[in-house]
Amino acid sequence: MGIFANMIQEFQIRVTPQEAFTEESIKRYIATEKGLDIRTLNQVRVLRRSIDARQRQIYVNLSVRVYINEFPQDEQFTRTEYPNVEKGKEVVVVGEGPGGLFAALRLIEKGVRPIVIERGRNVRERKKDLALIKKTQQVDELSNYSFGEGGAGAYSDGKLYTRSKKRGNVEKILNVFCQHGASTSILADAHPHIGTDKLPRVIENMRNTIINCGGEVHFLTKMTELLIREDHVIGVKAVDLSTQKELEFHGPVILATGHSARDVYRYLNATKIELEAKGIAVGVRLEHPSELIDKIQYHNKNGRGKYLPTAEYSFVTQVDGRGVYSFCMCPGGFVIPAATDKEQIVVNGMSPSNRGTAWSNSGMVVEVRPKDCVQMSTDKQDDLLSVMRFQEQLEKTCWMQGNMKQTAPAQRMDDFVNNRLSYDLPRSSYAPGLISSPLHFWLPDFISKRLQAAFKVFGRNAHGFLTNEAVMIAAETRTSSPVRIIRNRDTLQHIRLQGLFPCGEGAGYAGGIVSAGIDGERCAEMAASYVESLNV
Repeated sequence: MGIFANMIQEFQIRVTPQEAFTEESIKRYIATEKGLDIRTLNQVRVLRRSIDARQRQIYVNLSVRVYINEFPQDEQFTRTEYPNVEKGKEVVVVGEGPGGLFAALRLIEKGVRPIVIERGRNVRERKKDLALIKKTQQVDELSNYSFGEGGAGAYSDGKLYTRSKKRGNVEKILNVFCQHGASTSILADAHPHIGTDKLPRVIENMRNTIINCGGEVHFLTKMTELLIREDHVIGVKAVDLSTQKELEFHGPVILATGHSARDVYRYLNATKIELEAKGIAVGVRLEHPSELIDKIQYHNKNGRGKYLPTAEYSFVTQVDGRGVYSFCMCPGGFVIPAATDKEQIVVNGMSPSNRGTAWSNSGMVVEVRPKDCVQMSTDKQDDLLSVMRFQEQLEKTCWMQGNMKQTAPAQRMDDFVNNRLSYDLPRSSYAPGLISSPLHFWLPDFISKRLQAAFKVFGRNAHGFLTNEAVMIAAETRTSSPVRIIRNRDTLQHIRLQGLFPCGEGAGYAGGIVSAGIDGERCAEMAASYVESLNV
């Protein structure tokens, strides 16, 4: 064995799943491969981890930092310092999803005091309301899978994968999560994931940081209108939903209300605040037995075995000029009821941190453009809310097909492709229950025909994927915001109203937890500069 002085070395290694399974097995591999005495390897930190399952022999690619004859002196994540801002200038943050949370934390970094208002309940109270959906078949319009502290991501998975190229910003978001209690494994994994069971506590810790630093967080507080003076936004009017008391909060406004706050879009449109209709993607949740997906993705009739995680997949194709693709894939997860109001059925997916359920699901969606929604509309209104009305119309249809409850209309996958009614349905993770329905018949043709064609392609590419063991659950409609609140590219302020910073997924500038967090930080930086420039 080679003799090394105290040092830190980084290696790129390609190992079997068994060799990558524990720190000790990684140490044994490195000691053998690099000619080191294993007794000198005090710690191995995994910096990056990804699985290569393209061939029958599966490998794990690791970037590791090895501590030889010494111990690490630092934490595994980079800590952010948050000062006390009790006496700082104020910015109002509307919405406490990831965009709003990261905006508030970044404002504190910049010495600005955030005043956060959130229409829903805190993240713990939300959990009770979600449980009632199964029991009562009713949705609380204030507290559900989309509304409340933490936003849509808090109880619908906590996946942290983004296609953003701004890697430095991504690293900052992940490090802030770790500082507030997330596992440091998210810093290493190619597709990081906190898990729906772990994320609420992390969100609570982030809120506590805001309050402990002198910021404010108000729950059950709904913005009713912007306070505008001569094309400057100077605050918001709101209502305390527990007392119905009218409130005002003053300061520039970061508007981070999420992609389902349709009352906000209606208010902005009615008051002639500049918007534009935006394309979305619409389809179904497709649920397979997780064991079947493991067998397909790992090319092994025995599935994933002892050392591999529950398998993921990603599919995309073009059908008649439109993208059809898998979305928000949840290995070992659940399908959940994600409606935000009465007379709606909306489905989404989530996974606990261990990804250990018997099912794996994914959105299967078709690209939808604003002109499609005008053509499908019964009143043919070509306005800024046409895409939103298309969503509402489809969600109402699903509710009626589901017997006007949260029981969701569903169809076996192969039956759908071949235009057959499903006379029974497989077991499903969807807690309110399923009802057999001919999705091929009543889904809009431009969606159903493309899904049918795409499923044939995916079935050819992954043998066994197109099967009646899989069930399609309608409808997946809330993939992104149906409008964009138009803002200046440089200042991130609304194109006409100074002091208004449209933010995150609800404003049409993000798609998921990490990108919403990045946009929240950027808006906070601009808002902090703006508030410092005011002579107040």
